[in-house]
Amino acid sequence: MVKSLKVIAILASALAFVACGSDSSDSNAPAGLNAETAAAAVNTYAEIAYATYSDSLITAQALDQAIIAFVDAPSVDGLEAAKTAWLAAREPYLQTEVYRFYEGPIDDAEGPEGLLNAWPMDEAYVDYVEGDGGESSGIINDTTVDITAAALEGLNEEGKDDNIATGYHAIEFLLWGQDLDDAGPGARPHTDYVTDGTGTTANQDRRGLYLKTVSTLLVGHLEMLKNAWAPDADNYRASFVAADPQEGIRRIMTGMIILAGFETGGERVQAALTSGDKEDEHSCFSDNTHRDMIQDVQGIVNVFKGTYGSITGTGIKDVIEASDAALAAEITGKLSEALAAANALPVPFDQAIATTNTEGRAIVETLVTKLRSAESSLESAFTLFGLEIPVAE
Repeated sequence: MVKSLKVIAILASALAFVACGSDSSDSNAPAGLNAETAAAAVNTYAEIAYATYSDSLITAQALDQAIIAFVDAPSVDGLEAAKTAWLAAREPYLQTEVYRFYEGPIDDAEGPEGLLNAWPMDEAYVDYVEGDGGESSGIINDTTVDITAAALEGLNEEGKDDNIATGYHAIEFLLWGQDLDDAGPGARPHTDYVTDGTGTTANQDRRGLYLKTVSTLLVGHLEMLKNAWAPDADNYRASFVAADPQEGIRRIMTGMIILAGFETGGERVQAALTSGDKEDEHSCFSDNTHRDMIQDVQGIVNVFKGTYGSITGTGIKDVIEASDAALAAEITGKLSEALAAANALPVPFDQAIATTNTEGRAIVETLVTKLRSAESSLESAFTLFGLEIPVAE
């Protein structure tokens, strides 16, 4: 979900207060960073960011090819292949979400985050739905709207935050359709894309063009992010690793803390748990929300340990351990517990949060508790290092 700078600023102010307050629960805690270890961790982080965005791009390109093949020759098998490719593309991208919240390439003033992964989505803004709006709703069925990349980017979040026109979740809806089945995901028929006169609904040609267009946009936005983190280039990564290591650590840990507590624990899990409404789950059309939560936590773990795929380097754990080994061990344990809690989520997630499902809700609540606990210990590292998160204007 795209967050306003005001909301981020409120959280940042709270974290800054923790970092700068004179009252500390342990007045004898060591202070300061080991500059050499911190610099090594910043470099490892940059390597991991490049690798995960590279994998996100590769899987998005595979998704794009599957979508082109399906739209060009709609079939049951082609639709299933596109769905499988979408699920695969989500895996690495979700692990990149830890690189948010400090105005890096993904979510600075020009960043594409809102075009990539914004949610929740009012599906009636894009295509036909059951209920209000019916078969004539959405951009696809408004033939006065030209379906172009520029037009869809301009229409994204126009008027209200859930007017989502682009990104993973728009593609998800166009592949699965509304989730009207309590026991499973959406079941959009492949005939929604058949253009020979035997299709299911109107504007099949526009629907296919829309799906191809948003898929192409997804690839382009990810390519931009990969390039921003590419080695040996005059780009964001170059300035990131050249900065004071303390500033690099501040940015890295800002992403970890906000993703763990505010975003995943709060906006994605607690909000859905509070409402009990399937419309509040992250990947509601495909019933893939459990994987969203697992991979968000995995992304935090990657940065903490300094590992991803074949990359094994200096992580934030090493930076904390250099000053407070006990705190590093505490965070290691809490992140392990959070990841285990995410892996324990019942499937589908929308049934786990149902107000009548006491057992399922308790399991989901455990994840919230574990994420908040990890957030608290990561905040302790801010206190340890005397870091202050600047408040966004």
